Amino acid sequence: MNGRAQQPTADTRTEIAIVGGGLSGGLIALALRKRHPEMRVLVIEAGETLGGNHRWSWFGSDLDEAGHALLAPFRKSEWQGYSVRFPAYERKLPSTYFSLTSQDFDAALRRELGADTLLTNRNVASLDSDGVTLADSSRISARTVIDCRGPEPSEHLTGGWQVFMGRHTRTAKPHGIDRPIIMDAAVEQLAPADDPRNGGGAYRFVYVLPLGANDLFIEDTYYADSPVLDRGALSGRIDRYSARHGWDGEILGGETGVLPVITGGNFAAFQASQRIDGVTLAGARGGFAHPLTSYTVPFAVQTALAIAEDALLPGQQLSALFQTRARRHWKQTKFYRRLGAMLFGAAKPDRRFVIFERFYRLPARLIERFYAGTSRLGDRARILIGRPPVSIIRAIGALGSKGAPLIAGKEKIG
Repeated sequence: MNGRAQQPTADTRTEIAIVGGGLSGGLIALALRKRHPEMRVLVIEAGETLGGNHRWSWFGSDLDEAGHALLAPFRKSEWQGYSVRFPAYERKLPSTYFSLTSQDFDAALRRELGADTLLTNRNVASLDSDGVTLADSSRISARTVIDCRGPEPSEHLTGGWQVFMGRHTRTAKPHGIDRPIIMDAAVEQLAPADDPRNGGGAYRFVYVLPLGANDLFIEDTYYADSPVLDRGALSGRIDRYSARHGWDGEILGGETGVLPVITGGNFAAFQASQRIDGVTLAGARGGFAHPLTSYTVPFAVQTALAIAEDALLPGQQLSALFQTRARRHWKQTKFYRRLGAMLFGAAKPDRRFVIFERFYRLPARLIERFYAGTSRLGDRARILIGRPPVSIIRAIGALGSKGAPLIAGKEKIG
């Protein structure tokens, strides 16, 4: 592959070593390059490419001017407006919406950072405050080490799961979709008895992005109690959804995922279970994600810019600073965890759609702030006030429940 990274010697030295070349690690490296172009930075990624096999999406209002500037080098899709569908109504909203593929993420970072910053296809054996030891026993010494790998499974957090399969299809004829369908919940829901393989029932919706006149990204998504990903079941539902809309065609690619929906837990214990003394934690390992929607772009951008701002601090100080920042993020997102607890604990799986059906009647800017994790006091009141979509007694019980521990997901090949 073009731009293959350098090979480490027995004692490679760098100023900042970033372990994990996903969204968070890649954006941190880019922010450092823009803010400190002479600083020696090395991104260490186990895979062949940066970003894995993912698609990230966000609203234009999620980012400030600096955030948009950071993402400017990436080729991305953009739409003016989107729609949602529920059994009771369909609504079009005017918000600007963006989407970025991991392929375009990888290409831009290789161009912007250069081969001397990237070390791919390398597994990490261990890391500490002074550097990284690779699986081949070579050593990378660093003033600061930033851990951007995915989080280790932890029983200290509770909640449910967002399970999904996405597919890029090139349709045989123009599909006629001009804007994203962020949530099509006017589809068959899953009661516990309907499909025990998929977690014993789930809130189901389909997410559709028009990537071109004949190109669609179609994702089948579930808010489920269990982290089971059944490829056969999800693929079959995408087939039927596509056929119903006349979107048959060639499959160009796809992705699957199982993401935690965090409703509670002991964050201090979670931090302790992930922490390596003196190492800065970022991304999901550091706790920087939206607990209910699993959105990551706004938080990854904020973290990258903040690390670039404080990059001259000693590694130990940067680590402590971001531990505090993560605790502040946990406190600020308590409202969303409470909503998640009511979603999973107060609503039956096949009736969870009524919560979102009510939510998407609210003002567009309120919805944008919700996804960005910046809901105002008035927003929270608007979300909660009025006729509740779930039983008040069940909601109170859900808030008082500890919830199920978030243990890593499983996958069934069907």
